[in-house]
Amino acid sequence: MCGLTAFINIDGNTTCDNCVNNEPTLEKQLEESLDLVNHRGPDARGRWFSPDHRVGLGHVRLSIIDLSPAGNQPFHDSEGAIHAIVNGELYDYEKYRAELAHEFEFKGNSDCEIVIALYRHYGLSFLSKLRGEFALVLYDEKRKLFLVARDRYGVKSLYYTMIGGRLFIATEMKSFLPFGWKPEWDITSIRERTWVCDTNMFFKGVYRLSPGQYMVSRNFMPPEIKTYWDLDYPNKNAVCTQSEEEIIEKVRKLMLESVRLRLRADVEVGIFLSGGLDSSAIAGMVTKLVQEGTHFGADSSGNRSKVTCYTVQFDKDSGWDESEIAQRTAEWLGVEYHPISLDEEAIASRLEDTVWYSEVPGSQVNGMGRLALAELAHAHGKKVVLTGEGSDEHFAGYSDLLPNLILEPDYSWPSSLEFQTSMKETLSAAEEKNAVLRILAQSKVPESTVRMLNNTTLCQRMGSAAAGGVEFSPWTDQFMPRDPGTVLAEGFDGQTLSKIAEKWHPLHSAEYQWTKSILANLILRYIGDNIDMVYQVESRPAFLDHHVTEYANTIPPSLKIKYDPATRTFREKHILREAMKPFITEEIYNRTKQPFLGPLMYKENGPVHKALERLLTEENINQLGFFDWDVVHDSLVKAFRDRDALSFQKALGVAQYVVLGQRFGVKKAQDPGCSGSSA
Repeated sequence: MCGLTAFINIDGNTTCDNCVNNEPTLEKQLEESLDLVNHRGPDARGRWFSPDHRVGLGHVRLSIIDLSPAGNQPFHDSEGAIHAIVNGELYDYEKYRAELAHEFEFKGNSDCEIVIALYRHYGLSFLSKLRGEFALVLYDEKRKLFLVARDRYGVKSLYYTMIGGRLFIATEMKSFLPFGWKPEWDITSIRERTWVCDTNMFFKGVYRLSPGQYMVSRNFMPPEIKTYWDLDYPNKNAVCTQSEEEIIEKVRKLMLESVRLRLRADVEVGIFLSGGLDSSAIAGMVTKLVQEGTHFGADSSGNRSKVTCYTVQFDKDSGWDESEIAQRTAEWLGVEYHPISLDEEAIASRLEDTVWYSEVPGSQVNGMGRLALAELAHAHGKKVVLTGEGSDEHFAGYSDLLPNLILEPDYSWPSSLEFQTSMKETLSAAEEKNAVLRILAQSKVPESTVRMLNNTTLCQRMGSAAAGGVEFSPWTDQFMPRDPGTVLAEGFDGQTLSKIAEKWHPLHSAEYQWTKSILANLILRYIGDNIDMVYQVESRPAFLDHHVTEYANTIPPSLKIKYDPATRTFREKHILREAMKPFITEEIYNRTKQPFLGPLMYKENGPVHKALERLLTEENINQLGFFDWDVVHDSLVKAFRDRDALSFQKALGVAQYVVLGQRFGVKKAQDPGCSGSSA
């Protein structure tokens, strides 16, 4: 719902002595930093500096709950000693406002104002009380405590870096530029894909705070990073004591509660709808709740026709268009339906903005589709949309998770054990047909890493061509001491690795790995908050509610992906399908998952081809410094001449690095072995 920038001076660095007293310049820099994310919060802007300017907080606001000036930030306690800025949405806030009203003087009705009240009451443990999507910065002047925290799944982005002796925090990396940050490529992070698997970004010295973590600096000393929440799963040998029917009913109840909470807003709300189970279930649950009297944002009519859904419409012959299925769902529910056409021209015109705002070099066109959806929702006056991200990670919807189901018997659901042999035979046959699994089998990951992750397959996915898509100049090999799978494994702490090796079933281990890497660092950036907020639309992923996921993590693997011995087929997201059955059509109930990616083949000399040709010039590739021009040009030619999907992904991935390099003004990376150069 907002954007933020903050800083604190860190003692022990003499380079900051001159900048401490330059208060007008610092204030101007903070304003310029907020200008770069003004799209995230055009409704109000606020700043606060400590008297000595050693701490500064800046905030731009998108008004969602309490539209009055009382909801503007930063927030301050009545003593003027505790200050906070929050980006996001906090649910259950009315409960805490009622509980703490006798000891805290609330200025308005904003959900985010509870942060200071909870901190005063619970201390640092208040973070476990927060329910929702958020990134926040809090400063306690009396204790000289500077706190930074991020939500449990990374729905909201949060980056940090050191510039001139100051620790800077920002919603988007571009906000560091006005403070004198000079971006440089981090070749090790790019080659190891650390920016997907861990906390280092592809720019040197820039990091992300991981989901479920907080950073705290006391007395202006270097910060410490700690974890306040993490995913967990039951012991794989413990038998589940609930029946399948009880599990289905519990999931249905938790999801309805999650959706109900996310309908709370003082503005208009919409839904992003595809042809898949997740968004269709969200639309179905919303319709049910509205008919029962739940407010649909600012609308209290109870009329389901006021429920509005938005869908991307790709070219009909692309094989990726789901708009007709989505329309049938909308008609079945009796809700409004608005598709937006995403032809080649629309994709090409949105390519560069998608990269600039997501700050991710992706290799798909779904980011352009998401940007178009946000634009359409904004045009219809929507400030909030409900979305379906996070379902596949917690209810086992991805094909990449399937091999992990049968790596070990599922002792938590004994009735499944008799099918283990038949299941393995079926999976073996599937491997011959599934291109993704063939790539996994061909990828090379050190045996020690495979053992570290108990043979789970995501580490292989990280190092495959499907994950990276691009090829690098040979000189960069020296900056890749680890393969991406090892980076993923070594990014987990010892307790987590012990659970992966000994406690968790491999399917749960794979879910954990995916949630901590691809979901948080790719999906939620490229087709999530960063893109939606370009058009001042706050997305609320109802499946990413910790009350939902903590229960979903206890579901036996054999019920998440259920094997049918009669047909020798696997049914992904079995429990979720059954739980959502009352809210979806028979078509959606029986449909196999198709990921939201978009077309990978385009005609020569069309808009997409011309856009990539303009970006992928020899001059631009050489300016990056870490790609080989001949290889990139070959991928570009094959992508359109031969309509080769993998070559298109490679070309698109490189083009997005070009956009990042140009927009951020990154200097060329060079082989340090060459005279006068550095990487």
